[in-house]
Amino acid sequence: MLVAGVDSSTQSTKVLLCEAEDGTVVARGSAPHPSGTEVDPAAWWSALEQAGAGLLERADAIAVAAQQHGMVVVDEAGQVIRPALLWNDLRSAPAARELIAELGGPGWWAEHTGSVPSASFTVTKLRWLATHEPQNAARVARVMLPHDWLTWRLASAGPGRASAGGTGAGGAEPVTDRGDASGTGYFSPATGRWLPEVAAAALGHEPGLPRIARPHEVVGEAAGGAVLAPGTGDNMGAALGLGLEPGELVISIGTSGTAYAVTEQAAADESGMVAGFADATGRFLPLIATVNAGLVLSAVATMTGTDLDGLSSRALAAEPGAGGVALLPYLDGERSPNRPDAAGVLRGLTTRNATPANLARAAIEAVLGTLAEAADLIAAQGASGERVLLIGGGARSEAARRLAPGVFGVPVLVPAPEEYVALGAARQAAWALAGTSQPPEWPRHLPEEYTGPAEPVVRERLAWLRRATADWDSAGWDTPVWER
Repeated sequence: MLVAGVDSSTQSTKVLLCEAEDGTVVARGSAPHPSGTEVDPAAWWSALEQAGAGLLERADAIAVAAQQHGMVVVDEAGQVIRPALLWNDLRSAPAARELIAELGGPGWWAEHTGSVPSASFTVTKLRWLATHEPQNAARVARVMLPHDWLTWRLASAGPGRASAGGTGAGGAEPVTDRGDASGTGYFSPATGRWLPEVAAAALGHEPGLPRIARPHEVVGEAAGGAVLAPGTGDNMGAALGLGLEPGELVISIGTSGTAYAVTEQAAADESGMVAGFADATGRFLPLIATVNAGLVLSAVATMTGTDLDGLSSRALAAEPGAGGVALLPYLDGERSPNRPDAAGVLRGLTTRNATPANLARAAIEAVLGTLAEAADLIAAQGASGERVLLIGGGARSEAARRLAPGVFGVPVLVPAPEEYVALGAARQAAWALAGTSQPPEWPRHLPEEYTGPAEPVVRERLAWLRRATADWDSAGWDTPVWER
């Protein structure tokens, strides 16, 4: 039997067709998404049709994992009201501050939702909509996440239902899973229940929310007759695809950077740094996401006249610590820490160390260093990090692989390259197909191990630079230095 896993990310849709028994990939497809921080969900559906052509119809079960936090709002007829605001759209930063203050402060949010919302969270986007587009807000009948909407469209096109080329509503009811729901800001991971009053406080009225499905539940049927699993968020899908075990910490360097681990207890971090998410299996997934990761490496590569491979080679030619050059990599604002108005800062340049090699090394050390700081905070929530699993596009960089053990201070395992989000979705589909209490035991992709001496100076310089610039964001660059 065959199962299909879908990864609908910020940049593209990827589909893996796998053997249900052991996860062997038998076919794959992909299609790009439009760029930007707001996207018409119809573009995701078009990409899914393109990437899944010849694959989805062969599958006995399908599951969709997708980018977290995105706000998809539809009216009573099931029509999308406006383009979806994505996780990396930071326009709702003021709304996040308003909601935190209105509903009891950081402690209340951490206790009730597991997270203190930043601009990425769906709940803050609902408040932004209510404030800036009140006519659109008044039309909202349902709020969904990207994976919810795609699963809904797949189910709505199933046998005996309306065509997904229309409203997408068909006769199907939207469903989601506790993993992706835990990134909305109006769900309690500890109890597994929606907090509709929080969504109502943000939007101005209570919208319809998808039903929370069990992790391995069959939630519908696609057009070709394949059963549909609930789907999940991309980070939860990757954890499932990796077969993440206690004692392992995932560091993903993609468009965003993430650090997460599986735990048996829900997290509740009042500082707002750790998001207390649920995973796709019934456990929990404390996670920290950074806005600046792979794009920082791309930007510095462009700035120094090379590509990512060239950046890696140059970084390996420099000494640890980049000759004293340190980069605060908040080029596009940041959510961890919550500094949406921040910019990048380069410190320590001299005529002796201002070389492309040192700039390259400083960029890679900066991205790794911010994620290493995140790893420490994840560990404080009860997730031991005895080893790091390095994944994502950034893990293809030889410099990132070789520098990571020194920055993290533990062995770093780099699993064989694979689309782990899509693989995790496929594993969930196989789980729904099997109807067992636990996910099927698929072999893990053999990792390559990297070790090396600790390089604490990287973390020390980054921490100093972060503290030294903490009050620069609100002051702005037009404010004289002596008035900041």
